[in-house]
Amino acid sequence: MKRLTLLAAGLLSACAVGPDYRRPETPQAVAGAFVDPGVTKVSAGAVEGEWWRLFRDPALDRLVVDALAHNTDIRVAAANLRRVRALLSEARNQRLPTTDLSARYNRQRAGANSSNIPGAQSAEFDFFQIGLDAGYQVDLFGQVSRSIEAARGDVAAAQAGLDAARIAVAAETARVYAQACGFAAQAAVARETAQLQDQTLDLTRRLLQAGRGTQRDVDQALVLAENARAQVPQFEAERRAALYALATLTGRPPSETDDAAEQCTVPPQVSGLIPVGDGNALLARRPDVRQAERTLAADTARVGVATAALYPSIQLLGSVSLGAQDIGQLAKSDSFNFSLGPLISWSFPNMGQARARLRQAEATSEGSLASFDGTVLTALREVEQALARYSGEIERNVALRRAEAAASNAARIAGLRFTAGRDTLLQRIDAERDRASARATLAQSNSALAEAQVALFNALGGGWEKAPAPVRREPAGG
Repeated sequence: MKRLTLLAAGLLSACAVGPDYRRPETPQAVAGAFVDPGVTKVSAGAVEGEWWRLFRDPALDRLVVDALAHNTDIRVAAANLRRVRALLSEARNQRLPTTDLSARYNRQRAGANSSNIPGAQSAEFDFFQIGLDAGYQVDLFGQVSRSIEAARGDVAAAQAGLDAARIAVAAETARVYAQACGFAAQAAVARETAQLQDQTLDLTRRLLQAGRGTQRDVDQALVLAENARAQVPQFEAERRAALYALATLTGRPPSETDDAAEQCTVPPQVSGLIPVGDGNALLARRPDVRQAERTLAADTARVGVATAALYPSIQLLGSVSLGAQDIGQLAKSDSFNFSLGPLISWSFPNMGQARARLRQAEATSEGSLASFDGTVLTALREVEQALARYSGEIERNVALRRAEAAASNAARIAGLRFTAGRDTLLQRIDAERDRASARATLAQSNSALAEAQVALFNALGGGWEKAPAPVRREPAGG
């Protein structure tokens, strides 16, 4: 009997209608190395999982781990994963019989006129009944198995969605931290520049009093000093805004800013080569690619569910009950009732609704295939763009460092020549202006370089592998 049951189950599962899913192939060209020719600060090694540790900044490490554990977007994605897992459990339970246990009591009255029997009398009596109804869906055309297959795809897609949220949050945390440090560095440069300009302004005023300068010279020096001073509150405001954003990323209110982040004055940098792997490893690692592929698998299975609706549905129904007018008679054989038999239902010949749902499922599957192809291309594009921008920012930063060194040296020489009476005050002011511009531009480039590195790590798709389980952060003092 057991062998017969297994054989029947195998035959029924083999009758599943609809297309069998096969993972779509990707072009061979995407499997090799990345193509951007300007990259010099990367290697073909395996991508680092916890990539933020390459910055060698303990404060950044702590903030990213904190965000992975408490960020609200990650908690939403984790809750969605639990929801689809419950839906999978519900789908699996379709393989089991449905049961309905009932018990009831009625006080009934049968009037004399309700019977055609001559001389019948009205009667009142109690009626007690206990029953069990059961039904089993025979999965002859695979509707149940396809539903389970679709639910499995949804679970895998939700897991990938959670991993994608983790990558996005880790990258955003690192980017905002780099911003906070960068704005602090730019504010420090602006303060130092303002101090230097104040010294020049003071010297210009003394020269005017000594009869060696003009009011125009004083005004020009004043403009430079005030322009430098005006940049400080702007950079400070942006730094505070970044700190507030960093607090909310880690599940805290904006008022609870991080002390270490407040003290940071230098944007973090990766000094060594960044491992980027190749296209094949990228597509296997990126959660959004995995999510799109699993969504396609689920939607393909739903085509089978819709196809099965075109065929008859068979249910095995049965019920047993005990009924008597006296509760003490329920246990006797005369109180036993049962029914057993199949129920066959089919929407034939009006199958327009079922065919319309099939066309909807097929269109959805085609759209999911297009989304998968687009996600693959997007992943490759984002990495190539991040590599190009990172390479460009490296070259720009190197050039700006040389420019800043030259401008600082020129300002130093101009100061010496002015003191010796060989240069005019205007020449010295021009040299100070060039140095201030070079220092400010280099500070901005240092921040942009850190953000370019974070953007590259984000595009590479690592960082979700060892993430902690998300939990709600308890309010401070609670």
